[in-house]
Amino acid sequence: MAARRRYGFMLLLSSWLLMPARCGAQEVQDSPAKQHTQAPGEQQEPTPEESSKNAQASSQPTEEGAVAKVEADMNKVLNLPAEWFLGAYVPTNRNLRPLNNRERSQVYVRQTYQTGASYLKRLFAAGVDQARGVPREWGGGFPGYSQRFGSRYGQFIIQNTLASMGNAALHYEPRYDLCRCTGMWPRTRHAILRNLVTYNSTELEKRPQIALYLAAFSAGALATAWKPGSERPWRNGAYAVVGQAGYGAMSNWLQEFALDLGHKLSRSKGRQRKGRPLQSP
Repeated sequence: MAARRRYGFMLLLSSWLLMPARCGAQEVQDSPAKQHTQAPGEQQEPTPEESSKNAQASSQPTEEGAVAKVEADMNKVLNLPAEWFLGAYVPTNRNLRPLNNRERSQVYVRQTYQTGASYLKRLFAAGVDQARGVPREWGGGFPGYSQRFGSRYGQFIIQNTLASMGNAALHYEPRYDLCRCTGMWPRTRHAILRNLVTYNSTELEKRPQIALYLAAFSAGALATAWKPGSERPWRNGAYAVVGQAGYGAMSNWLQEFALDLGHKLSRSKGRQRKGRPLQSP
């Protein structure tokens, strides 16, 4: 009886000692399964190789996407208001009507300060003066060119201010109206004649551009105040009148045909887009 009790006690003791070992083995066997078990709805994280491939694919834009971006930027430029480049003008589908003082002020500001063509004309004229080397006291290089450009633009501000005041006093039309005719020569003739004549308050009868050419002469004469040398105001004013006749006709001609050129470029871009095959990246 005593032997049975000792045997049972030893068996119970050995079972109690082996129990932690069995629990540890069971945890070791269950741990890999827990690592590979994924909760429902949880996304598996990408491997480092997959992350590197995704980053390379996103960082390399396709050729088609780059071309589309360039074309979108070109369309934004073409869709800008034409007044930003050409100044105030009257299109063929709009009738001329007399302007009030507020509208005349808006036209003056736009033509003098907010038109790209006005800056381009002064840049070109300053380049001609730079090539001729006049005035020679201003020298060459960028310092000389900047002085010539400032002189040209200052003279233009004076001329446009005086011309706007004169047109307002005479009730003359300050804007250029696109020709309602067709053909290269009729439109060219209209551009040249409109540099010499404008409309009165009726917007039908034409009158000589008195205010425009008096303003050109006055601005040329006043420009001698800041130019070096001994330039004569009368001669410089006469040169300004001749310059207005030449540059004014050329400006009207460009204004007359600029929209047609823009439309042709836009249609040409459209045909190229339709005829170009898609290229794989």
